[in-house]
Amino acid sequence: MILRPARPADFPALATIAAAAYRVGFADLLPPSALARFDFSHFALRFALETVAPTLAEADNAVLGFHLTQARHIKMLFIDPARRKQGIAAALLADAEANGAATLESFRDNAPARRFYERHGWRCVREYTRAFDGIERAFVAYEKPSAEGRIGMT
Repeated sequence: MILRPARPADFPALATIAAAAYRVGFADLLPPSALARFDFSHFALRFALETVAPTLAEADNAVLGFHLTQARHIKMLFIDPARRKQGIAAALLADAEANGAATLESFRDNAPARRFYERHGWRCVREYTRAFDGIERAFVAYEKPSAEGRIGMT
């Protein structure tokens, strides 16, 4: 597996993974109407408009997953749902951390994601609600303690 910056030619593969990961990962958290809006077209446009390139993981010319990190914040980290439990997400998270990632957010009720981040040393620092797809939803903010033991960007 190699990690590298995504190129525009990779965006269709990234959009496919993001849409599939949404459908699988958020099926119990979001209504079908919201899941339908976060489709291939939504993510393809989002990647085209981003000001930073996602970092992707690939093997044998197949994209396995990616993270999108900007200003030390992990905006997205998704893997192909068919590739779960292969260490891909851990490798992508380690890459984001090595490149300065210190914060992220998750749906409060996304127990698998929260367990994953906590297993990798991230700490929940705040719970809050905010609008998501037009509805108030519960979220949690995570920070990664620095090597000196400080939390996040402090």
